[in-house]
Amino acid sequence: LQLQHSGHYRCRGWVGAVTPQWRESKLVTVTVHRVPLSGVSMWVQPPGGQVALGDCLVLSCAVAAGTGPLSFTWHRGSSGALLGTGPRLELCHAGDKDSGHYHCRVSNGDSVAESVPVNVTVL
Repeated sequence: LQLQHSGHYRCRGWVGAVTPQWRESKLVTVTVHRVPLSGVSMWVQPPGGQVALGDCLVLSCAVAAGTGPLSFTWHRGSSGALLGTGPRLELCHAGDKDSGHYHCRVSNGDSVAESVPVNVTVL
């Protein structure tokens, strides 16, 4: 099912063997909902979240359950500043300012879920 399948439905047809008659059922309303998001997880490369100064850091985000379309946003610390969108965030040429706690936020238009923050340290 898709969201656009929501609507009002009924069946119609000829009923009876000897003298068939045109009949229709009562109207039924069907509402399709998105499955709420859950199980948002995140992993970091290099493992352990420790990246050498000037190297690349890659963060990936995944959802265990929920229906889309999904939108991903990336954040560091409690500032809420948007760092990027999409299920993957790549920070090349890591600097001291890139150290901190990162998390991804996922939305499907009906619900929002966040990953547990991962600490990243630039060495």
